[in-house]
Amino acid sequence: MSNEDTAAVDAQHEFAIHNIYLKDSSFESPNSPQVFRTSPKPSIQLTLGVTHNELEDGVFEVVLNVTVDAKEKEATTFLIEIQQAGIFTVKGFDEAGINSMLGIFIPNMLFPYARETVSSMVTRGGFPPLLLEPVNFEALYAQNQQAAKEGSESTH
Repeated sequence: MSNEDTAAVDAQHEFAIHNIYLKDSSFESPNSPQVFRTSPKPSIQLTLGVTHNELEDGVFEVVLNVTVDAKEKEATTFLIEIQQAGIFTVKGFDEAGINSMLGIFIPNMLFPYARETVSSMVTRGGFPPLLLEPVNFEALYAQNQQAAKEGSESTH
């Protein structure tokens, strides 16, 4: 394929960021102030999810749902729930390409915003800073695709 062919293929694809925003956030520390009377070293459980809806032809709202559950033994130290969202134009891609953009590329763009919000909320809640590790959204997407495929096969 020549450079002209590549340019023609790239010209068919349209991607634009319209807005990135915090749609919803929640911080709970149900066992305070008692939790501050010890030196908590909670175990952290991170749960991620991605949803999207098409607002108009080729324009999507993508929402990265992040839940951070910190527990010391069975007691909740803190619980954070965030919906980091954005509005994006994704046009000119085949169905697999659109799904990849919505499930991998865009969540990779949203995650740093969610990570900063989590860190800020934890610190403002009186706890030591928490920096979430990078996430491999490509692997998560592949796992979800495989699980969906196995789920549809088991219903036949």
